Amino acid sequence: MLSLSNLESYYGRSQILHGVDLTADEKSILVVLGRNGVGKTTLLKSILGLTDRSTGTITLDGVNITESDTHLRARSGIAYVPQGRHIIPDFTIRENIVMGSFAASEPSSKVPDIVEELFPYLIENLERPGGVLSGGQQQQLASARALAANPKVILMDEPTEGIQPNIVEQIENTIIRLNSELGLLIVLVEQNVGFARRAGHSFAMLENGRVVEAGSIASLTDDVVNQHMTI
Repeated sequence: MLSLSNLESYYGRSQILHGVDLTADEKSILVVLGRNGVGKTTLLKSILGLTDRSTGTITLDGVNITESDTHLRARSGIAYVPQGRHIIPDFTIRENIVMGSFAASEPSSKVPDIVEELFPYLIENLERPGGVLSGGQQQQLASARALAANPKVILMDEPTEGIQPNIVEQIENTIIRLNSELGLLIVLVEQNVGFARRAGHSFAMLENGRVVEAGSIASLTDDVVNQHMTI
């Protein structure tokens, strides 16, 4: 469903990704792992066209989107939950969610029905400012905003980072539900190997902007983790 071929990506003159080849199957979770600074976030941004320059080929459902502008990639069905969540603090919860629909092929001023099922707290507090929410609640809000775009694919960058421990499992379970119940393809940057193994169907390990290991989640062995993630 989502395929990257010889993807190389740059910020200014600095090349971050080098010849990345990856395929993520429909309705699956692809987990991207690696040490800090190896290009994981750049990989997600490159899929959405948010780096200064990239070469190679990106296809979604067999359609080449490599030359498409970011807003057209979003309308083709790609949503992004960035690291740090990037909630607009002075916007209400409702406004933050509805803002996500501007990226949809058919924008709407309505909060998606699925948000009530997944995130009841948000529905009960739609008029509260986004900035007063806890980290875990803001993560829920960022996910709800992505769902408002009616995506086929959600790119999620370390969604449990900085979240209080008692909320982490809720966030993890929600990600699994987005895949298993809504059939969304999720490309998940994650440092928690245990969660990666529980949620993922396949994985890619990055090192210095290159894929050094990839395969089914069953092949994410302790040896692979120790070799490429141990500091």
